Amino acid sequence: MTYYDDEVVERKLLLKRVFTRSTLLQIGKIMEIPYFNTIDNVWDLDYDKAALEIASNIESEQLKEIFRNHKPRTWAVFRGRHYTFEAGDLRLGGSWQEIEAAIAQTKQKFGENSVVILRRLAESGGGVSLEDIRSKLSSSVDPSPILSDLEELKVIVTSYKSKDFQEWTILEETSPIIRSKLGLATYTVDREVRDLVKVSAVDEEGRVIDRKDRELDYYLIDLLKHRVDSVVKFGKSFSISYLADYLRELFGPILFFDSLLSITQQYGLANVEITHQKGKTGMQTGWNLSLFGEPGTGKSFSIRDIILGKNDGKISPHGIPGRNRYAGGMTPARFIRIGQAYSGRIFNFVIPEFNDWFKYKGMVEPLKLAMERGVLKYETQREVVGPYRFSSFFSVNYNVAAFSRGYEVTIRDPNFNAIEDRMLCRLHKLTKARFIELAESQMRLAFGKIDVEEGAQLVRDHLTLVYAAETKHPLVKSRFPAKPIMLTPKAQKLLIRARKAILAEIPQRVIRFSARLEDRAIRFACAASLLSYFQSELDHIPLNDEALEYAVKLYVEEASVRSREQFLPESVLSKIPLN
Repeated sequence: MTYYDDEVVERKLLLKRVFTRSTLLQIGKIMEIPYFNTIDNVWDLDYDKAALEIASNIESEQLKEIFRNHKPRTWAVFRGRHYTFEAGDLRLGGSWQEIEAAIAQTKQKFGENSVVILRRLAESGGGVSLEDIRSKLSSSVDPSPILSDLEELKVIVTSYKSKDFQEWTILEETSPIIRSKLGLATYTVDREVRDLVKVSAVDEEGRVIDRKDRELDYYLIDLLKHRVDSVVKFGKSFSISYLADYLRELFGPILFFDSLLSITQQYGLANVEITHQKGKTGMQTGWNLSLFGEPGTGKSFSIRDIILGKNDGKISPHGIPGRNRYAGGMTPARFIRIGQAYSGRIFNFVIPEFNDWFKYKGMVEPLKLAMERGVLKYETQREVVGPYRFSSFFSVNYNVAAFSRGYEVTIRDPNFNAIEDRMLCRLHKLTKARFIELAESQMRLAFGKIDVEEGAQLVRDHLTLVYAAETKHPLVKSRFPAKPIMLTPKAQKLLIRARKAILAEIPQRVIRFSARLEDRAIRFACAASLLSYFQSELDHIPLNDEALEYAVKLYVEEASVRSREQFLPESVLSKIPLN
């Protein structure tokens, strides 16, 4: 079991303190949070649940927007670890450091008497009167100046005051830091919900998925309202060669191909059925992608930045909104736990440092099953996770030691090749040509000579609309039908030719790659054919010839890499007739 992130709990308490019931109801309905759909009367609203629902569906920037758009109680005070609200102003920054310093200052000035007062306030859990505090001190000690200093330094607040009577209290959000400094047991912020906020990692991840679903829906609504006709018109001429030309112009003749793979994989996430003239093949368009090689060769850019975007790098996102789960910094054990939340759903896990996942023993087998979209079960001495069927995909990169011919994996697990075998892999070597392109691209981006925004919007709109059509999204299914990909006889002929040409170049009887290479080549070609969705009025999408040619090239290049470059891909490709 785990707890909600304490930022979520703080946001919950802050929202409840500074906004009325009716304001929370208004905010919840604007955000279209399901809980609020059934609430019509403000008095039917569960104040705690309403605040928690909103808090768990926003981040700090959205919280700022809420405060801009809705009037808070300006007299309220909040001094949390992550948020501060005073005099009507919200600050994205906590007050705990100041409180900690104030406690030390008061203790230095008043000695242990200040500790006695704070301990009484901390243990009471409510308002404490002057007489109550005096009873805890020596009769010769006047608590009034100590209380005055503690209040001025914002450690405590007045909870009630009349002409003849006053009580002080510790704000709930400051209680953990104060109790910690006093050596008392601490507990989760928000006493009212601390027994309710315990949730499993799966439930916590479910909220992430809900936010991502809304992200896709909002993007689609905006697209359908403002840009759908232009996207369809653009789609009439869009294809894998168009995408290649766009990326080649931006990044050069070497670097473009990695971004082409990443974006094509995004189309494949619709997991469209692949058929042939006689019926179903049992295959779909989804596949796992790996870019591996030496550090500094642009792997993270193509796996992460081109898909998710990078504001400070002036790169706009090209990937499907709400369908990529960034897993940087996540441990594999955490992934296996939250993976249950994705059962039956198709997302793409973006993992920029895949090496780190194999610092943990026993990870190859569950990750191999995950890449096969199989049933996972993970057992430790303390828990059993699963069994459940994982149904999503991966985009990863990892470092290897590359040589003039071949490479060596730096991951120690000898079974790691089973992971590689389940991905479409592309090796990066820091050749002079790649180095020059990387340096020139960085320079052009730095000086604003690469304008990605307009092209990225077109590509992303097309990708999102095709994805929505192929996954039968409710917003588009009545207008844009789902279409399977139809294999052509040419595909089989070309792959057989490529296989024979490759095997002819390998002198040994034992080869270093499996037949999965051909499977991935087919899946890539079919995913790439989805770019031509709007070019046909048929009830299916024919396999695109240009996509097939790129697939054959990938097949040959990966076979060369897996064979420790015993043959040159260019030599084999020159012997394969493409017609």
